[in-house]
Amino acid sequence: MKAFFNKNKDLLSQLALVPIFLLIIFIGYELYHAPGHGFEEKMVYLLKEYGYIILFVWSIMEGEAGLVMAGVLSHTGDMNLWLAILVAGLGGFVGDQIYFYIGRFNKEYIHKLLKSQRRKFALAHLWLKKYGWPIIFVQRFLYGMRTIIPMSIGLTRFSAKKFAIINFISALIWASITIVLSYIFGEEILNLLHWVKAHWYLALPLGALIAGTIYYTMHKITAKKERR
Repeated sequence: MKAFFNKNKDLLSQLALVPIFLLIIFIGYELYHAPGHGFEEKMVYLLKEYGYIILFVWSIMEGEAGLVMAGVLSHTGDMNLWLAILVAGLGGFVGDQIYFYIGRFNKEYIHKLLKSQRRKFALAHLWLKKYGWPIIFVQRFLYGMRTIIPMSIGLTRFSAKKFAIINFISALIWASITIVLSYIFGEEILNLLHWVKAHWYLALPLGALIAGTIYYTMHKITAKKERR
């Protein structure tokens, strides 16, 4: 079995991503055919109809927006809070397991594909060496590093079993914190969304500024670590 896996590791790693892409295609198809007028009505219908499926896929890609959505829908009674936390935690766990095994069994592929991410890989290895396994907990909250760190750990001899256990606990904590906070502040988030819709001409540049600031900060940090 081990010999078969090693011989076909590239193919098997790629096949593991197929269900995710199929789910994304399914969601896009359902969104297109959903009842309602305009994107907003269709999206609301889809979230209420397939909320847990969307949440699972979104969590695999580790997008906090999906967890915030789950918290707000739990606040309005359209989703169950505890089930949403479990589904999001499982999605986050599956996502990082995929990234970990991509790093473990596709080293040459990773090095070729992510040449532009050498600084982040170097930083991830530095953090792992300096802080050890706790970096698995905090990496979910590090914008720009959330996929790099699991891949980087996979490139090392770090125990796959140990990573899976820590990753599972970390994913549940990540889901719990984000969804519960969104549940508590659900009304405020809904009000903010209404403001964004009404003042999109202010929200768009503000969002771009925040994203640009985060990107610039991470770039400076990785550049500084690389020069050391």
